Amino acid sequence: MWANFFIAAASASAALAGLVFVALSVNISRIIGAEHLPSRAGAAIGMLMLILVCSMAALIPQGSTALGIETILFSFCGWHLQIVSARSGFAVRAKWNRPAWESVLNAVLGQTQVVPFAIGGALLLAGHPSGLGWIAGGCIGVFLASALAAWVLLVEILR
Repeated sequence: MWANFFIAAASASAALAGLVFVALSVNISRIIGAEHLPSRAGAAIGMLMLILVCSMAALIPQGSTALGIETILFSFCGWHLQIVSARSGFAVRAKWNRPAWESVLNAVLGQTQVVPFAIGGALLLAGHPSGLGWIAGGCIGVFLASALAAWVLLVEILR
């Protein structure tokens, strides 16, 4: 039932990760020059990889316990990347004369991207099939946030 969704999610996340890599290569000097953007780019790629590995794991014939454990472990890796990105954003906020709301928004968006995956993994670990719905919701949320990150890395950085 969920196979088609996770096939599409894995494909789309790989394509969007490629777009972020292109954005990095096109604007690498500007991204490196802005101290907070390398970690933000890394977090964006990391979130797309979270979709990719969770989607691929969901397609493996395995029990919900194993999928729940894998999803939780992948989520913690994503959380780590988001924490590094948020710290970096707050650390350079004053230096780059960025408004506080921008750093807060980036931190909140980053953390909330991971939450549905962690909840989904916990539900699967507990044997609730609704965990797949939470993971699917997380995929959709990450797609939206990653599109924003790609926009920043491709367009906004040139302003």
